[in-house]
Amino acid sequence: MTIEIERPRALAAQLAAVGVARVFAPDEAEYVDELLGFNRALVHTPEIVVAATSVDDVVATVAFASRHGLPISVLGRGHGILAPITEGIALTTVGLASVEVDATARTARVGAGAMWSDVLDASTPLGLAPLCGSAPHVGVIGYLLGGGIGPVARTFGFAADHVRSVTVVTPQDGLVTADATFNTDLFWAVRGGKGGFGVVVSAEIDLFPLTHVYGGGLYFAAADAPAVVRAFAEWSADVPEELSTSVALLRLPPLPQLPEPLRGQFVVHVRVAYVGPAEDAERVLAPLRAAATPLIDTIGELPYAQLGSIHADPVDPMPVTEGGILLSAFDAGAADALLAAAGPAQDVPLVAVEVRRLGGALARTPQVDNAVGGRDAEYGLHIVGAPVPELLETVIPAVIGGVFTALEPWATGTTQVNFVGPANRAASSWPPAVAERLAAVRRRYDPQGRFPYTGK
Repeated sequence: MTIEIERPRALAAQLAAVGVARVFAPDEAEYVDELLGFNRALVHTPEIVVAATSVDDVVATVAFASRHGLPISVLGRGHGILAPITEGIALTTVGLASVEVDATARTARVGAGAMWSDVLDASTPLGLAPLCGSAPHVGVIGYLLGGGIGPVARTFGFAADHVRSVTVVTPQDGLVTADATFNTDLFWAVRGGKGGFGVVVSAEIDLFPLTHVYGGGLYFAAADAPAVVRAFAEWSADVPEELSTSVALLRLPPLPQLPEPLRGQFVVHVRVAYVGPAEDAERVLAPLRAAATPLIDTIGELPYAQLGSIHADPVDPMPVTEGGILLSAFDAGAADALLAAAGPAQDVPLVAVEVRRLGGALARTPQVDNAVGGRDAEYGLHIVGAPVPELLETVIPAVIGGVFTALEPWATGTTQVNFVGPANRAASSWPPAVAERLAAVRRRYDPQGRFPYTGK
């Protein structure tokens, strides 16, 4: 989309005049730098970019957008928004990043723009653990807004279940705090409702007295994929909630930083994190270990600060397309369907196809209810396409859709909003009654629709 530069320059000048220092029009180098995210497949072209460095910047920007009839899109530090921003204001939150830990209360106040690695660095030396995601380089706030399923989620539940309060800049009421007793409708909505309410500038979260887990990964060769995936299907159905686990079919690039047995190979990666004694974990793992001999076994006592090593997600920005659906079961038939659609015998442009065991604490409603969807699902299926730019818009979404179709007999018909992608944006992340309530809360706090939300 071609933007006439006169209007963006004028908007930037007017916003700067009310005290917002870092405002950029498309002809400024900072404009491009601020818009670069993890997903390089998306090129954003808003009219202006605001790089907020204070809550006052956010308040002024939201008020300015309301006066001028401009939409606002928020860019944090996560894996990114679903579609390119092509109009209005893009508000980046990197400059708001902060972490304040209260070791006595076992809480952390996290400013927008902070990553989970920041929280881990601040809390784990104190013997406390946040419910971070599998990729510590993901932004905290966006992860919380969508629910948050991390490596120990079956033990502790969604990260959103353990949010104490949020501070939000809304178009209707300006800067507000929401918690279990104040602005309760907003507090319910932002924990799992994802977006469309305003700018969440900070959140207070629970920390847990956890220093280690027994965890890591088992990497198996392509030839063992059928045995391992079928064994995972049978074994994972009855694991205790002290264990969180997933299995992933990985097509790894020939990168020198990868261990030689994995370099350029198709491998099956079983990820595990057990909250409890090592001997108990090994008893639980024994049936899975019997399925095949791994190429690499990294399972052992793991400092919580190194939780990201379990999934070993990529950290470098790349072009990505993805999608996810929820499953009511993952039995032998589902395992065979997955192997037929995305196993080692198939030539498909997919980097990772993961089946994650849900249930346990994820299935329970928290003491203070929230809008998190998908609690009734037993498994989640998440797929990431290969970083091949010429295939990202057409071929890869179709391939991802084909895998979803193969697993349709086991699908719940819903998805979890943090795992939505272009291949399944029509899927619902919430039951109709929850979706209607979320829409009502959005109308209450953003009646003019300044924060357009098109997610499902």
